[in-house]
Amino acid sequence: MTEAENTKPELPENVRVRFCPSPTGIPHVGMVRTALFNWAEARHTKGTFVFRIEDTDAQRDSEESYNQIIEALNWLGIDWDEGINVGGPDGPYRQSERGDIYKDVAAKLLEAGYAYESFSTPEEIEARNVAAGRPKAFGYDGYDRNLTEEQKAAFRAEGRKPALRIRMPDEDIAFDDLIRGRIEFKAGSVPDYVIVRPNGDPLYTLTNPVDDAMMRINVVLRGEDLLSSTPRQIVLYRYLIELGVAKEMPLFGHMPYVMGQGNKKLSKRDPESNLFLHRDNGFIREGLLNYLALLGWSIAPDRDVFSMDEMIEKFDVRDVKANPARFDIDKAISINAEHIRMLEPQDFLNRSVPYLKRDGVVSADSWDALTDREREVLTAAAPLVQPRVRLLGEVAGMVGSLLSAEGYIEPDADAKKQLKDSAPEVLDKAIAALDGVDEADWKTDNLHETLNKTLVEEGGYKPRLAFGPVRVAMSGRRVSPPLFESMEIVGKDVSMARLRGLREHL
Repeated sequence: MTEAENTKPELPENVRVRFCPSPTGIPHVGMVRTALFNWAEARHTKGTFVFRIEDTDAQRDSEESYNQIIEALNWLGIDWDEGINVGGPDGPYRQSERGDIYKDVAAKLLEAGYAYESFSTPEEIEARNVAAGRPKAFGYDGYDRNLTEEQKAAFRAEGRKPALRIRMPDEDIAFDDLIRGRIEFKAGSVPDYVIVRPNGDPLYTLTNPVDDAMMRINVVLRGEDLLSSTPRQIVLYRYLIELGVAKEMPLFGHMPYVMGQGNKKLSKRDPESNLFLHRDNGFIREGLLNYLALLGWSIAPDRDVFSMDEMIEKFDVRDVKANPARFDIDKAISINAEHIRMLEPQDFLNRSVPYLKRDGVVSADSWDALTDREREVLTAAAPLVQPRVRLLGEVAGMVGSLLSAEGYIEPDADAKKQLKDSAPEVLDKAIAALDGVDEADWKTDNLHETLNKTLVEEGGYKPRLAFGPVRVAMSGRRVSPPLFESMEIVGKDVSMARLRGLREHL
């Protein structure tokens, strides 16, 4: 394979793209990036986005994974125009329901001479390679291309059943990739390949191009890992056009690898590839999609944060970079934090509640089902917490102490380390000063003024040493919502109980 001059073709007038995952395992970020780029191209060009499922591998495919893929797209807001659960003119949209279509096309390819019966076993192919001085794993050698009817009959008499192979032409195969420019495969570099197993099961090498042809897909955007199969698809497409199954050759664009740690391709086994793990940790769809869009594409040289509407307006697959993209979890979290800050306060609360219920700090998993007290506290806490969290999974740690009526909160280990030798004396002074504050005056500004005067101005403590023990008493954490606002939300009785509680435990 060689990459020549950088020529990128024009897109067709009516773009039709597709997303066609196999339901094997939990949806991963590479899969979602593929869906996102196809969706963005369709929406940018006002084209059509088709969603189908490639589920002909009964050994690996699962209904659970199928449902998870749909759940993932729905959660992310990636919608489709034709396909699964939507319908359209070219269904069914699950390959497992299209067996007769593949059988018919395979028969036509065989009859026209574009495919042929191959009786060679893998062991025989390896043995012939060794005998010819080629590497054992060199691949198929074309042995069955010109078998006579007598030879085929003899193989059948032995009980053998043939696979079907596509007859590759003896010529260079070249195409203009939408992302990589001109790509050429030299003659003989791609052997005749199997499209139907001896047991009659069609392979991806047949089903994928046939579905694309019949669904009139004219732009194929997929991962770089599939680039080596593209010359096979181009040749098969030529045959399908000759047979009247396909109308035109699609354009191809191969998106860069998503890399993980240590210059390795991000694999399904890497935790960072697990879409639902990111959701469980508290990524919101806007933040995650924004970050995934940056894995190979950018909206502008000096801008990382944008909405999906802005992406749709600017996206052109020809602007995607061919170089591998690295998944940086810290950058992803940082971008997610920006999107959390952009949410309307009530939207932020609505999205946070399921995480708060999961983590045991509220009584229900929806805003309307919360108690009046919970809604009151969370409404007051939202402007304090929303600018400070990066993931929705962090909200419970920030608001748990505000919702709790506990008089003593056991400090976290890192919060305990923050307490210096002066902490008992600081707490004694704070308790004495705050005891005389009326409930009606238990307000943020007054609390700040009282403690600042007592501990900093009169006590001589630096602010960190003055307010650190009070913060730990109130929240049990080193990092918490703003201290004095928190004390107002919690109220005098609970605040005083927590100050006294920590003092008793020092």
